Order: sequence, then C-alpha cells, then structure tokens
Amino acid sequence: MNKLNHVAFIMDGNGRWGKKRKKGRNFGHLNGVKTVKKIVRSSIQLNIPVVTFYVFSTENWKRPKSEINFLFSLIINYFKNELKNVIANGIKIHIIGKINTLPTKIKKTLKEAIKLTKRNKKIIVNLAINYGSKDEIISASNKLKKRINVKSLENNLYTKNIPNPDILIRTGGHKRLSNFMLWQLAYAEIFFLDKLWPDFNNQDFKKIIKKFKKEKRNFGSI
Repeated sequence: MNKLNHVAFIMDGNGRWGKKRKKGRNFGHLNGVKTVKKIVRSSIQLNIPVVTFYVFSTENWKRPKSEINFLFSLIINYFKNELKNVIANGIKIHIIGKINTLPTKIKKTLKEAIKLTKRNKKIIVNLAINYGSKDEIISASNKLKKRINVKSLENNLYTKNIPNPDILIRTGGHKRLSNFMLWQLAYAEIFFLDKLWPDFNNQDFKKIIKKFKKEKRNFGSI
C-alpha cells in the first residue's frame, strides 16, 4: 500500500460556482475557503503530513483588480480570525511563491502566520501565493553558480525539505497543470474532477486516497 506524504490541490471553479448561483465570483471564493478548512481538518485526521493549495498564481494578476483585492482580503481576514485555531491544531503555515513582492498588508499577515506556526508539527499547509512554477525553476537555476543537477536545483526550490506531492487533485473540469509545481509533480498521481472546488468534499477526497493506495507506482522501473 502506497505511503501518502503530500497532496496538492488546484482549486478551480470558485468563480463559476458563484456565478451559477447568480451571486458573483467572489461568493464562490468565499465558499472555497470553507472547502479548504474542511480538507485541512480531514488531512489531519488522515495523518497526511503535507498539503498544498494553489491560491494565487503569477498569472492571476491579469484578473480584475476588485477580484484580486477581494482574494487578498479573504486571506488577511482568515488569519485574523483563525490564527489561534491554526496554532492550536498544530498547523504549520508555509508559503511558496514570491511573497516579498506582494502588497504590504498581505505580506505582513503571511509572515506573521509563518512565524507563529513555525514550531507546529501536526501538518504543513503550503499556500502557493504569487506562485508560478516556471519562475520558480528559473529562480532556482539562477542561484546556482556551479553545474546544475537534480539535488542542487531541488535545494533551491520553494519546496526544499518538503516531499514532492504523491497526489495532485484538480477540480473544475480542466485537465491542465496551469504552471503549478511542474518539477515536483513529475511522479504524482493526477486526478481531474469535473466538480467545482466549493462542492469538493471529504468523501471525494477519501475516494481518491483509496484509489491512490491501490495504484502500482513504478517510478520508471517495472
């Protein structure tokens, strides 16, 4: 049975979910946060050491400013209201992405969350914010002055010291990676779901894990 160390999520479909209910894209993002909370709780119960959520990509800056501001306010308000619970539940917050180029308020919020949860050991919750995998790989390569190899490059990625994902789950019906963890997902089992992210639930999650545990993983061998 396969050991599960890391599950990554592309949380697609929030905006469409809100628009389907005639309440707008931001309503979908608001409900998407509720799904994240459910999945983190479930991951703790299932003893999954690491989960990663694709929150905001480097390409998402092309979205309307009002939507970007709403997304950032969601993150800020989440940590303002939930940080005590995050700490109490043993959750360690880790950010992958260009955190230092974010607006001051969200940057300060994220850095505080990282600082106050750094000793927690129950689960690592990676938030990919202002993240693009191509940029990550180029940045890691530029740090290396000597010959590049797999180990040296991996030691300069945002995810150094974190196991690569065993599973990628993408909701929303699209079958693409969208510049997300292109290096780290080399041997991940990938599950694409038509269901929109706010509708994704613990039953869906457990069904995927059950399939993963039965999968024969060869990693290039036979």
